[in-house]
Parts: sequence; structure tokens; C-alpha cells
Amino acid sequence: MEKIFLTKEGKKKLEEEYNKLINVDRPKNIKDLAEARAQGDLKENADYDAAKNDQSKIELRINEIENIFRNCDIIEEDHDTKVVNIGSKVTFEEVSSQKKQTYFIVGTIESDPINNKISNESPFGIAVLGHKIGDIVDVKSEKMIYKVKIINIEKD
Repeated sequence: MEKIFLTKEGKKKLEEEYNKLINVDRPKNIKDLAEARAQGDLKENADYDAAKNDQSKIELRINEIENIFRNCDIIEEDHDTKVVNIGSKVTFEEVSSQKKQTYFIVGTIESDPINNKISNESPFGIAVLGHKIGDIVDVKSEKMIYKVKIINIEKD
């Protein structure tokens, strides 16, 4: 399996979610299953079906997070700010419109475009990784190619 890149903040959020699943959601689900079983006939028991469905979701997510933890690399915060890396905060200017934006380059798991967290595997991430301030790079999306100029690189 490929390595999964996480920031320290991203790992912390996953740890919090994992702890909630283990210490809150799973015990509640066990209680819900017991209460539903106590109602009798399981064939037409909607509460039991719902609790079993919740159990599947909880266990699947626990397994996903455990897999992420086994295969993750934590992005070091002291990385070089001379070139764009995973974990960089990149300010750039779209050459044609001269519109400036800032994106955080993160691993796929943490990608959240609404909050300007762009995956290292996205067209933008792929295009800017390894480039320096002042470089003009082509970003190849599915529909078009556009140029961006890297204005600033900071630590996340």
C-alpha cells in the first residue's frame, strides 16, 4: 500500500475520531444492539437492523483509521520553505487573471478544497510540488491547462 501523508494536525483529528469511535460510539452501539435483541423477533426488528448497520459503519471506520495509522508518514513541520512540499502553504497568482490565492498542500486524506487544503495528488498539487518562489508552472486539469506563478511558500 502507498504511504499516506498526514500533517500533525490531521493525525490528531484522526486520533480524536478514533478515540470517539472506540470509547463512545462502539459501546453505545453494543448497548443499542442488546436493547434491540431484547425486543424479540430479529427478522422484522427495525431497531436491530439500524443498530447492525451502525455497527458495520463504526467497525469499517475503525479499520480504515487503523490502516491509515499503519501506513502514514507525518509531514515534518521544519521542511524547507524554498520549494513546495507536502505541508507547504503556497500563495500563487493565476497568470491569466492575476488572481492571488493560497492553498495548503496536504495528503489525500486531509484534502478539503473548501478550506483551501489541496491534495498533493490533485492537478494543482502535482504541478507545484518541487517548485520555487517565482516559478511559473502549468496546472493541467481535466478541462484545461492554466499557468500559476508561485509567490510565497510557508510552513503549514
